[in-house]
Amino acid sequence: MTTSRLLTLAWSPDPSVVGGSLALLIAYVVWLRGRLTGRSAVFIAGVLVLVVALVSPIDRLGELYLFSVHMVQHMLLILVIPPMLLWGLPPRATRRLLDNAVVARLERLLGHPALTLPLKILVLWAWHLPVLYDAALQSESVHALEHLLFLVTATMFWWPVLTPVRRLRLSPPNAMMYLFGAMAGISILGMVITFAPQPLYPFYLNPPDPYGALSLIRNGWGLSALADQQYGGVLMWIVGGLFYIVCILTEFGIWFSAEEADHTPTAAVPQADPHALTPPARPSAPAAAGKTLEGAG
Repeated sequence: MTTSRLLTLAWSPDPSVVGGSLALLIAYVVWLRGRLTGRSAVFIAGVLVLVVALVSPIDRLGELYLFSVHMVQHMLLILVIPPMLLWGLPPRATRRLLDNAVVARLERLLGHPALTLPLKILVLWAWHLPVLYDAALQSESVHALEHLLFLVTATMFWWPVLTPVRRLRLSPPNAMMYLFGAMAGISILGMVITFAPQPLYPFYLNPPDPYGALSLIRNGWGLSALADQQYGGVLMWIVGGLFYIVCILTEFGIWFSAEEADHTPTAAVPQADPHALTPPARPSAPAAAGKTLEGAG
């Protein structure tokens, strides 16, 4: 087995993933009544990234051989795809949808930061407990449930920050604290995994190896189960943490710009002095001409 052959064989075009993604795109176009906007490109790109995450070798290598590759998939499902989908929602259509009383009530409940932040952290930590993690690798239905929960809770989490309806967004100071909480949740989990003295997930110690690639991974790539786990932990800790830091700095930039705009003095419009002496108004050209003719006569 070679690396190129493995990457060629490890595609898994699951009909449920492809069909579900296509249904999502159709629903989006129908919702907008075919009037796509500039944001639509971001939404479509988000769906394509979702397909890549779930049918490319990222999926098969992660669920069969490599914890680190599985973390790449999880980072896409949590940090990349939900923000892209939310950014792709047109503001006007979203406001119309929220005019529905039931939808508005659900938004107030499911989009509240007091729910979305702890729920997102809880789901992330729970699915990385060895018992649940290995259960997901051994059962397709459990694995699909894991991915669905990651997507749903991550979308709920990003909604207060990226909703296209600006009045529903967190203020920049609150958004920074909110994002810092999420950064702490993913970074601490990443550190726990990175510094674990032994492999936490028994599944990767003796994977089923349907592609005959285990020898290539262990000997050719030099990845033991522990080293692979450490790379995955670093990915979650450092890359995930940096992603949130960039978001926090972006919110700080928005806040700083707003503060600067609020404190920038506006140029005073000069006002005429009512007590100033003004020269007499000059007669208009026709009037002046008339007076000249009278004088001549």
